[in-house]
Amino acid sequence: MSDTALDITGWTCPAPLRDRPRVVMGHGGGGALSAELVQHLFAPAFGGDVLAQLGDSAAVSLGGVRLAFSTDSYVVRPLFFPGGSIGELAVNGTVNDLAMSGAEAAYLSCGFILEEGVEMSVVARVAESMGAAARAAGVEVATGDTKVVESGHGDGIYINTAGIGIIPEGVDLRPQRVVPGDVVIVSGEIGLHGVAIMSVREGLEFGVDVQSDCAALGGLVRSMLAVTPDLHVLRDPTRGGLAASLNEIAAASGTGVVIHEGRVPVPAAVANACAILGLDPLYVANEGKLVAFVPREHADAVLDAMRAHPLGRDAAVIGEAVDAHPGLVVARTALGGTRVVDLPIGEQLPRIC
Repeated sequence: MSDTALDITGWTCPAPLRDRPRVVMGHGGGGALSAELVQHLFAPAFGGDVLAQLGDSAAVSLGGVRLAFSTDSYVVRPLFFPGGSIGELAVNGTVNDLAMSGAEAAYLSCGFILEEGVEMSVVARVAESMGAAARAAGVEVATGDTKVVESGHGDGIYINTAGIGIIPEGVDLRPQRVVPGDVVIVSGEIGLHGVAIMSVREGLEFGVDVQSDCAALGGLVRSMLAVTPDLHVLRDPTRGGLAASLNEIAAASGTGVVIHEGRVPVPAAVANACAILGLDPLYVANEGKLVAFVPREHADAVLDAMRAHPLGRDAAVIGEAVDAHPGLVVARTALGGTRVVDLPIGEQLPRIC
């Protein structure tokens, strides 16, 4: 071995460090870094009991009516991908956040940030896809804004949408209602959106055309609530995948979560892509799936209702909430072992939505 000292000044860490003094990509990844940014910087700065809920949408009362209110920004690259576009994501993502509170989305706002030089034909395609998605979801884009930034200071198009909807009487969806014994149900095959984005962005070939699962989940949630309003919590596992959603619910509820890997519906194309790239499907993003914690006595009926809906035909029971290891998610493997499914630090693939 050489005695020459190593020069490490140019080295970089492949994973973002949690004590960095500057923003890193992982702060937008929906994992531990995102949670720390919100909990230790934004929440103390803004204050307020409503913000402290930290759900997919905020449940508020206004004039005697319970409303769900949510906002999200979309910076996906590329703008068009197999199965969707940034316009469809901007509608479906916010509609789904409202649906996770049990609300039916009514109105959306839309803010476009356009980069100087982007082709008008591209803007038109995005707007048209966005309008079509809104009509399909039964929601109206009621107000909006447009800004333009100089060439080189954007990435074509960024979109922000905010939405409001009414929460039905008797519906109370929040992780604090989860109790040991609750059944964990996922609405279908996971990982499709992340792999679809990865395939076109990186020019990868997986031997099969993988389509994003981008879809509005309001109709599926209505079918579930028609069985019983006593669902405990719903989440759509987008950034950070199913693993992030399960960890957030476990931490907020103070229960443990056990899932069975063999029961999680992972399509062959996603499994193969993850095997090639060394990824875990549990951490890959989705844009048209939900995970539900349901009281055991209602689980069979809710599962049947989900499977009767086009967006829930592959729904499966994958685990349960337990007394043991509160705040932790563990997976039972096919070999009979157990592994901890931790909250991701950042994100396996940034700019996913």
